[in-house]
Amino acid sequence: MSGTLNSIYNNVNFALHLHADALARLQEQASTGSRVNRASDDPSVAHRILGLNSQRRSLENYMDNISQAINTLEISSTIVNDITSAIAETKVDLTQITGGIYDQEGRERAADSINDTLEQMLTSANSRYTNQYLFGGCDTGSVPYVAERTNGEITSVTYQGSSQGRNIEVAPGLESSAFYVGDTIFCSDSRSAPVFLGDTGAKAGTGTSNVSGDVWLTVTGSAGNYDISIDDGLTTFNTDGTDTNLAVTDSRTGQVLYIDTTDINSTGVAMVRIPGTYDIFNTLISIRDLLRNERGLTDTQLTEAISSSISSLEEVRSHLTGKSVSIGSRIEFLDNLKDTLENVKFNTEDETTLLQQADIAQVAVDISRREVLYQMSLSVAGKLMSMSLLDFI
Repeated sequence: MSGTLNSIYNNVNFALHLHADALARLQEQASTGSRVNRASDDPSVAHRILGLNSQRRSLENYMDNISQAINTLEISSTIVNDITSAIAETKVDLTQITGGIYDQEGRERAADSINDTLEQMLTSANSRYTNQYLFGGCDTGSVPYVAERTNGEITSVTYQGSSQGRNIEVAPGLESSAFYVGDTIFCSDSRSAPVFLGDTGAKAGTGTSNVSGDVWLTVTGSAGNYDISIDDGLTTFNTDGTDTNLAVTDSRTGQVLYIDTTDINSTGVAMVRIPGTYDIFNTLISIRDLLRNERGLTDTQLTEAISSSISSLEEVRSHLTGKSVSIGSRIEFLDNLKDTLENVKFNTEDETTLLQQADIAQVAVDISRREVLYQMSLSVAGKLMSMSLLDFI
């Protein structure tokens, strides 16, 4: 008898507990609007929701990286475009000079203007964004360009940044560069054979020279005993006029120019151009000094040298234009990638919502059904627990 009553009590209590628990869960779903409020509500769905939430956070991180990269690239693009415009204006001024519009005093003023442009370009090339240098490659904490000065004016500019670009991850398994190597932006790298100006008769040797930009060749001596220098006479290399590949070294930089001396027929100073190696800084330095005619060139030599400098500026301008287009293409690519990731993120959020959101109409029906069952269970339990000893006699 005792065992039977205990069994009835336990069964009734268990059944009421199940109904109450189910009813409480349904009421929680109705109040929160969520079908899964804890992992135990639906372990498989909860695991999927956790995975989707993790994916959403990862996508948000990638989108933040892309936004930062786009902002960085847009600033870099603006700087490159401004420098390109300044180069174009300088080219116009040089064209007017070669046309005879300026006298020596006018050339001096143009040289001062170019010096101001040079200072501005150096500042632009050393620009920072979020306290990081834009054109130092992966070394974003150090000044990429360092200038040497004489009497306050820039005499040379050297790149000291990294030769490796800095990449950031913008999507799973995909990286993009936001901080460029300055030497790839402001210096062309398509070396051609040296071009000898002037009337000394010197020409390019068969060796591969590593000098860059404009080099001033000085020839002294006499026939059969010429001394040649490319560092303003600091070091000279003697030839009897039979050397077809004389290596002439600049003692200041260690760079070498190979010269065929067999046609040298006069002394003097002449410019040697190395197309495909110009950078914006040393090109402007060379033009500034040329306009001041510090080497005492004749009017004919000066005009020829300035005309050649226009070609140097055009090379630099063309190179910068190509880099500007490249930066713009990267910005467009990152914009499109960001849009794609946003769509993926929205789809992830939609799937999470579908998995987690409760069907309120169905929940209301289930609550009504559970309440009826609960009331019926209470009624049956009341009758069972009200039995007396006489019911068993």
